[in-house]
Amino acid sequence: MTKKFLIVFICLLLICLNREETYCWGFFGHKRINKMAVLTLPEGMIGFYKKHMDYISEHAVDPDKRRYAVAAEGARHYIDIDHYGDNAFEIVPKRWNEAVKKFTEDTLQAYGIVPWHIEKMVNRLTEAFKKENLDMILHVSADLGHYIADSHVPLHTTENYNGQKTNQYGIHGFWESRIPELKAEDYDYFVGKAAFVDNVLDMAWKTVKTSHVAVDTVLEFEAKLNKEFPADRKYAFENRGAALTKVYSEEYSTKYNDMMSGMVERRMRQSILAVGSLWLTAWVNAGQPNLNRLESKELSDSLRKAQLAEEMLWKTGKIQGSGKGHDD
Repeated sequence: MTKKFLIVFICLLLICLNREETYCWGFFGHKRINKMAVLTLPEGMIGFYKKHMDYISEHAVDPDKRRYAVAAEGARHYIDIDHYGDNAFEIVPKRWNEAVKKFTEDTLQAYGIVPWHIEKMVNRLTEAFKKENLDMILHVSADLGHYIADSHVPLHTTENYNGQKTNQYGIHGFWESRIPELKAEDYDYFVGKAAFVDNVLDMAWKTVKTSHVAVDTVLEFEAKLNKEFPADRKYAFENRGAALTKVYSEEYSTKYNDMMSGMVERRMRQSILAVGSLWLTAWVNAGQPNLNRLESKELSDSLRKAQLAEEMLWKTGKIQGSGKGHDD
């Protein structure tokens, strides 16, 4: 009995150590979205972004890592719009100050602020372009891509974000990480050219609404498949480096993906185009500065040190903040 317990404990420990699999879109998905968004950009931007493509792709995951250092970070990744009732999109004011007046800032922070944070980040990127500040352009571009991608995920718009209310615990990582991991090499990433966005906040809210409309499909299709699928074939174990990780089996994942008619790919493609479009929007709003003037500049030591500190906290710490968040 002791030996059995020890084996189970070790397996669970190894699973827990594989931290990347718990994040929205997975680390792989966020990096791919930012990377492919570069290819949507027009002349005047694409050369600069291609030069820094590795940075923008690699640092697409910084906001998730930052949750281990900054207590306020978690709320920036989602909005549990269903908390506000059946007519939430009519009830919740679209503008931040009006929403704070109606619900209080504490309430908004508790149930997520992603559409407002996207607008804030676009404004921040606009200022970075105006100042021709290389550090801030790259840092904010990478972060903004992350938040936009998160807003395209249905489970980032509901209190039942990990199926915890419907006995579907784990569906969060299943939809966002496991399916892209298995299917992403077959996705079509040619999404067209980025376009200027007249109203960033309206776009962010439309994205959240489109994501939320898909919540029932995401949950109901998995519940249906779970009832029909042989229980002993639902999960598998795979080696991830030194870790043995329990994952949804490839067979189960494929059937679920087929039931949704490629929803995950569609949302990833829409994320890519949205990221490129909001980078473009910030640049245009800044007066389309000549990015060739940044050609000789390098990232500052202060930015490198700040990112290294975040990396260390992510590797050794725990998610900050006492409030509820999409943490599992």
